[in-house]
This record gives sequence, structure tokens and C-alpha cells, in this order.
Amino acid sequence: MIKIALALALVLAASPALAISRYNPLAMSCQSVRAAIHNQGAVIFRYTSPRGLPLYDRYVRNSNYCDATDYAEWTTIPSKDNPRCRVLNCQNIDNLDGMFFIPHYSL
Repeated sequence: MIKIALALALVLAASPALAISRYNPLAMSCQSVRAAIHNQGAVIFRYTSPRGLPLYDRYVRNSNYCDATDYAEWTTIPSKDNPRCRVLNCQNIDNLDGMFFIPHYSL
């Protein structure tokens, strides 16, 4: 009985880490990439760079999906139909270099 309770506790503790969806943007259109982010709020995209290295990052709908010290900033990732699909990912607020306002972009 103790083994079952321990196994259940481990599964429940790992569940939040499995909650975010992972996709390959090179198998999706840019519109599908943006729709996945918009529908789920935050996703992880993993793809291979032109140099053959695996790249991955977390992309978000807006700053509400970032940590308190981060904000959502525009960046690009490759998709099946667009090598520069515009999406948002979290950047540290220190990168603003003295700006008075924190931008609040939304996808």
C-alpha cells in the first residue's frame, strides 16, 4: 500500500511539468504555430537549426505567461511555410535598458 501511495505521489508531482505542449514548428504552417500559442497560452517549440543543432524555447501568448521579472518580446522561428514566423517569448526585464514602460505585446 505504501508503494502505491509513493508511486501516486511521484506521478502527481511530475504532472505540472508535462502540462505544456511540445511541437516541431517545421511541420506546421506559421498560422498553425501562432494558433497553437494563442490557444494554449504557452508552448515549447523544438527544431533543428541550419547547423544541425537542436534548438528549443518556450513561446507565449502575452506577458501574463511569463515570470514576474520577464515580459513578452517579439522574435522569429522557422515554420514550414515561413522562415521568419513572428511569435513572442519571454525576455528578462533588465533587457529594456532604462525604458520607462514595459511593452505588453499580445499574439
